[in-house]
Amino acid sequence: MKNKFLNKEAKIAIIGLGYVGLPLAVAFVQKGFQTIGYDTSAKKIQSLASGMSDIADISNQTLQTCLDTNAFELSASPEILHEADAIIICVPTPLTEAMEPDMGFIKHAVQDIVIHAKEEVFISLESTTYPGTTRELICAPMLEKGHILGHDFFACYSPERVDPGNKKFHTLNTPKVVGGVDATSRELGEILYGQVIDTVVPVNSAEVAEMSKLLENTFRSINIAFINEMALLAEKMEIDIWETIEAASSKPFGFMKFTPGPGIGGHCIPLDPMYLSWKAKSKNFYSRFIELAHETNHLMPEKMVDHAAEALNLHQKSINGSKILLVGMAYKENSNDLRESPGLHIYEQLCARGADVSFCDPEAPVFRDANGNTQQSIPVDYKAFSNYDLVVIVTPHQVFDLEQIGTESQLILDTKNALKDTFQGKKWAYGKVHMTQVMTKGVQ
Repeated sequence: MKNKFLNKEAKIAIIGLGYVGLPLAVAFVQKGFQTIGYDTSAKKIQSLASGMSDIADISNQTLQTCLDTNAFELSASPEILHEADAIIICVPTPLTEAMEPDMGFIKHAVQDIVIHAKEEVFISLESTTYPGTTRELICAPMLEKGHILGHDFFACYSPERVDPGNKKFHTLNTPKVVGGVDATSRELGEILYGQVIDTVVPVNSAEVAEMSKLLENTFRSINIAFINEMALLAEKMEIDIWETIEAASSKPFGFMKFTPGPGIGGHCIPLDPMYLSWKAKSKNFYSRFIELAHETNHLMPEKMVDHAAEALNLHQKSINGSKILLVGMAYKENSNDLRESPGLHIYEQLCARGADVSFCDPEAPVFRDANGNTQQSIPVDYKAFSNYDLVVIVTPHQVFDLEQIGTESQLILDTKNALKDTFQGKKWAYGKVHMTQVMTKGVQ
């Protein structure tokens, strides 16, 4: 197995071709490995096979180049796993409505492996999960099937660190943590990933690797919640939180800059801390930090809706019946990722209060609302922005012309302080609202 990895003679199978799996599969192909992409969605496999990528970080051209090498095989049938020497699991790990881990996708993937994998196989799990998952959900079923750990199967956990839309850090140059359930598995994991990733960080157990992923994003969640709470406090004290943050950031040590916003999104920050909290409860440990951060961050979309109502009230308008445009729906700038996006929550709450809500996002032009109806982005026509009673900047993608938005809009609620530099010193009246800026046309 080691020689196969070192000589790139191993065939690699990726289970799940989403934000994590597809870029990883492309990376293995680009580094000279025969690679299998397996996904249970036949529609996705058909689309990818035609050269159409649904992941913004993988262009159609990049995908087609990989397909043209004949080193990238796609299938919706689990039987193809029998060809693989190494299988990497990159499936979703959502939370249930009760905020408990849903391991259904991992269990289904492992079931496919148990049934279809060859006699000797290396397995790596990349899906975000709680400490102990690799041993409980991968090793246990393999052992029950009669396999012997360290002899005919090997298992690692290597957490994904995908940051959609990040132009600087991507699959190849983001350091890769690898933890094995035994020493041999760790060694093989380090060798395999080392053929593709620039820097591999081996750790002494799968549990350390699993915990490291949750620690990274729980740290971010708590600090984002802290700065959101400080923004609420600054509002009460009539202090500009943005200027305050810039002042604190001038300290060259001991301070890490976080900025407030309309909420948190993506798969990692909203969900990962809850995996850790759930696992902690099984040990009779209750993390008040995690729970408080979750509560604070998930309150922010509602706060933005309150500010929208306040902004309209300043102009003798009710939120009920007002035409409101949300600019940017993806959870982060320059991404098409709508998972857990605060924009979706803001949309639903505005609709619930009777607003006539539209959105504009060329990066993420379609989503399904809470009723299952498809909502479509309006075109990027800045002249049309003047037809709305309120424009709410949720996600200021680079594709947007902020000056045009400011010039054409009647009233703007800026949740990201995106217009500060664009309109500084110009003929605009600023009214402070929480960590946002409410802007109306008029001479100062």
